[in-house]
Amino acid sequence: MEHQLIVVDASVLPDVINKVLEVKKLLANKEEKSSAAACKRVGISRSAYYKYKDCVFSYEDKLTRRIMNLQAVLRDEAGVLSSVLSALYDLDANILTVNQNIPIDGVAAVTFSIRLGNGLHSPVSLQEHLMQVDGVVDVKILSGE
Repeated sequence: MEHQLIVVDASVLPDVINKVLEVKKLLANKEEKSSAAACKRVGISRSAYYKYKDCVFSYEDKLTRRIMNLQAVLRDEAGVLSSVLSALYDLDANILTVNQNIPIDGVAAVTFSIRLGNGLHSPVSLQEHLMQVDGVVDVKILSGE
């Protein structure tokens, strides 16, 4: 049988599904040390948790809406990447991935995937802000809102 994914409003699901998601979150955040403790805390049996845990996932639209991919060309100088990461932090951007190529001709291409925080108004303002960082040669928005 082919697997089919669907998005369903949590309010129409049986309570056990929401509790399984809660157990998964408690375990992921290390708020509980074992599935038994987490199940007890939310009020479901371990068998119910194990029945659904690999098939139920939380979908958070807010996590997918404000994701951007960008590429920066940075001078091959100590501290430049660190300064860019600090600038992204200052802009309330959550860095999801960073991939830096080996420098060639004194510059390195770095690709970032970031989740924009509430402080950023537009991708253009992000690009302009990063261009002000010492050692940044170029910034291109590859994808995003």
